[in-house]
Amino acid sequence: MTKELFGTDGIRGIPGTYPLDDATLYGVARALGKYLLERDAKPSALIGMDTRESGPHIASQLAAGLADDGVAFVSAGIISTPGVACLVRQKKFSAGMVISASHNPFHDNGVKLFAGTGMKFPDEVEEHLEIEIHNHKGRETAPHGIAVPTDRSLDEEYLAQLRGRVIPGAKLAGMKVVLDCANGAASQLGPSLFRSLGAEVIAIHDQPNGRNINDGCGSLHPENLRKKVIETHSALGVAFDGDADRAMFVSASGRHVDGDGVLLAMARFLKSTGHLNGGRVIGTTMANLGLERALQAEGLSLAREPVGDRYVLEEMLRSGANLGGEQSGHIIFLDDATTGDGLLTALKMACLVALRGPLDELLRGLKIFPQSIVNIGEIQAAAGIVACGFRRDQQSHENPRSRRARRRALFGHRAQGARHGRGRARRRCDPLGRNPRLRHSHRDRRLNSPKDCSDRNRIL
Repeated sequence: MTKELFGTDGIRGIPGTYPLDDATLYGVARALGKYLLERDAKPSALIGMDTRESGPHIASQLAAGLADDGVAFVSAGIISTPGVACLVRQKKFSAGMVISASHNPFHDNGVKLFAGTGMKFPDEVEEHLEIEIHNHKGRETAPHGIAVPTDRSLDEEYLAQLRGRVIPGAKLAGMKVVLDCANGAASQLGPSLFRSLGAEVIAIHDQPNGRNINDGCGSLHPENLRKKVIETHSALGVAFDGDADRAMFVSASGRHVDGDGVLLAMARFLKSTGHLNGGRVIGTTMANLGLERALQAEGLSLAREPVGDRYVLEEMLRSGANLGGEQSGHIIFLDDATTGDGLLTALKMACLVALRGPLDELLRGLKIFPQSIVNIGEIQAAAGIVACGFRRDQQSHENPRSRRARRRALFGHRAQGARHGRGRARRRCDPLGRNPRLRHSHRDRRLNSPKDCSDRNRIL
């Protein structure tokens, strides 16, 4: 059986419909509970959610499934996805469940599962859980929601962990920072963190009502943040997404800085302090060519992995690298955390500005090449084809090493004819989403805009 429910970032959908109907949600929790009980006589799970209005109902269904399996659980209430990952690891929960659809609109939601290590479960475990979920749905037990107790002290424990990750010597007292909280999980956590460190915080989009999460704000809409940073003469602007696992930035001059810029600034700093393992940064196939060139100028290398923070983390663990991430703002500081954390990234970048000066200076020499991403047709899932010539039913018969090798071969290769020093053309497949597709990314230093790149692409 191939994964049908779990994509690269958990289970996603529209609440009330498959796979976020009550029966499937209850089955997810029962399957997880059974898995945990096979490995721990007294397992426990932590539940957290963002600010979507559907979160509490989903939590009640998950809690019912855990309770019926005899698994103890507690809720952290509204908290970031990386906050759950951090607390699961620090407080030794057996697993974590996050109810969120990240940067998507309020009418979407999802469920992400974390192992006791604070990392997402590997593919083979998710495949096993899917079998159990489908098996359970065929039974007579009806789903039933129950009350979910919330431990408000967990917020402060997470913030304490973050405060312990301040770069030595950095002083944030008096620094003026604008935080766009996306009306999501960072709405209280973000301002609380920076104010506790003495920063002057201007918070925008920090009044969630269950329906305004990511609505014209946050990491996908940096224009409001830019305007506020310039208007208030702030040193730095930060935009989170709905579950605060990513962060985008605006410099004091109004320059937009994405994950590629963060990776360059942090790589330079870690190199200067002798803490960049292997002189290597782990990125993805979507990383801009400008990042690669800037790192090369510093004597550093960029390794490209398939898009998805789980694949970046997988390569970091394999190679020993301690800095990696995605252009979208998911940044992993492996010395500090096991997942991308928007609050941690914001804290590190603020510390860097406090220590080394304006963000514009930290990014000197970074030229962003025009870049365009075009979907090249929908893959016909009904025919059993995922992408690039392999079928869904092949995946379940591979061992993890073979699967990783195939992913690199299919997702990470450069297109022919694009290796002449002028740019990059890459294709990647999205086989596990609701709409499998092949995507083409083109970057070329001879072109002037993303539209020029797009004009060179052709829909197949």
